Amino acid sequence: MGVLRRYLCPWSKSGVEVFESDVLVLGSGIAGLYTAIKASEDFQVTVLTKKTIKESNTEHAQGGIAAAIDEADSPTLHLKDTLKAGAGLCDPLTVKILVEEGVICVEELMGMGAQFDYQNGELALTREGAHSQKRILHALGDSTGWEIERALVAKVKSTPEISTFEDRFVIDLLENVQGDIIGALVLNGETGKLEGHLANAVVLATGGLGQVYSFTTNPNVATGDGMAVALRAGADLMDMEFVQFHPTALLIPNAPRFLISEAVRGEGAHLINAKGSRFMDKIDGKELAARDIVARGIWEEMNQGSVYLDFRPIGEKRILERFPNIYKTCLKYGVDVLTMPLPVAPAAHYMMGGIATNSYGETSLSQLYAAGECACNGVHGANRLASNSLLDGLVFGGRIVKRIRDRFDGKRPVWEEVESPEDSQSRIKAGTNLSKQLSCLSLRKEIQDLMWSRVGILRNEEGLNEAARLLADWEHEVFLTPSVDDYETANMLIIGAAITRAALDRKESRGGHFRSDYPLRLDESWQKHSLQRKEDNYVRYISVSRAD
Repeated sequence: MGVLRRYLCPWSKSGVEVFESDVLVLGSGIAGLYTAIKASEDFQVTVLTKKTIKESNTEHAQGGIAAAIDEADSPTLHLKDTLKAGAGLCDPLTVKILVEEGVICVEELMGMGAQFDYQNGELALTREGAHSQKRILHALGDSTGWEIERALVAKVKSTPEISTFEDRFVIDLLENVQGDIIGALVLNGETGKLEGHLANAVVLATGGLGQVYSFTTNPNVATGDGMAVALRAGADLMDMEFVQFHPTALLIPNAPRFLISEAVRGEGAHLINAKGSRFMDKIDGKELAARDIVARGIWEEMNQGSVYLDFRPIGEKRILERFPNIYKTCLKYGVDVLTMPLPVAPAAHYMMGGIATNSYGETSLSQLYAAGECACNGVHGANRLASNSLLDGLVFGGRIVKRIRDRFDGKRPVWEEVESPEDSQSRIKAGTNLSKQLSCLSLRKEIQDLMWSRVGILRNEEGLNEAARLLADWEHEVFLTPSVDDYETANMLIIGAAITRAALDRKESRGGHFRSDYPLRLDESWQKHSLQRKEDNYVRYISVSRAD
């Protein structure tokens, strides 16, 4: 990756409509909305969302949210499972915070109106891959994310201290001459005009980057925008090589890669090959091994033929009760899971890395915080434990508010304090129209195909070097117009390059990062590696220089 310019495109301070609040939250998934609700107890809050307030990865979450609330379970067991799944790169401190404070946050979430499934008068819990206990709360069978998003949106809309703006695309972060982050430059999708949103504290909760890959379970909005704007502003990114590929996504021609929840396997479904044989039997944990192991197992089996997920061992009654949305969706595409196996394949699902933060969501930039999938505090390590993602957004979103409260000085920034961008240059050429340049529409597919084939489930140095070279070349060929589609594509290019560089740096296989040319881990001890993680900047962090 070359020198990274400060702003995605040239702009002028004149003619920008300016808004002010105490806390600015960018994103409307579980992390963003929960943070906004908690912050509204003390502050005036603004929430900006790229499309509609309900559109996020949270809404698409099926399996559930993990919390050690059962008498047979404990935060200690939850911690052990998380550390084991993280393949030696979890930060034990942040994991301890997650599993202990998570129980309280889930109870608070229920107090905000989220209604989880009950059985015989008690919360219905299920088990997912790499969990030693049943600790997954779910709602409406397999629509947990939808129910959580519904409850949080309702709470936000009934809270007068929170203002929400839909159809707002964040182009870049704003800073003052001291280098503090004091807001965001935003494109109003309704008017096509620029807005400046200023605040004492800015929280990035912009979600993931699944759309960087050809095949993903993520919605169209997941283009890595928050990570890209943070990187351009000079923030550290961390663990970008660790992309989680969900083992089971729908594989039917002309159908989206619809997520088939891990909870299906947790309830007893089998993975079978074209011959009808279970091929995960020889693996410790079988179908419920860690996600990276199952995804690679399916990927390798697909070299011999199709792979299927057989729901039938669960039983018809339980399937309809537990997975009504999955059942209806599959039936829509011609597969009745009550009577026949479902063709599946891995797909890009979750980013374990992201904007480097501490346990209070603080980034390397003053007054900038990050939470949820766009952030990386070490809690997921090299491979996220199933259903820890929603919990992550709650726990560390809440901790951000504690830190903002401690440091709030009451003095709002003003527009005149924004660093002048007049002399800045776009990293990607804007406003030119050379015949050899790529349109962003064609470039987006090029990026997705390249990332899938060279920086996907299996990687090697030759393929990664090819990806790095092409991504660098494309930086000079992009035709960038002032539109959301083009800005998204530019962000995908930047983030794709960051993932590729990190994957080249890590010359070992660990968790979601598998190098066929370096198939073994360098260090099998999570205790030792965790102590090294803060000193090992070359492998653990990406530092990208910014032009003056």
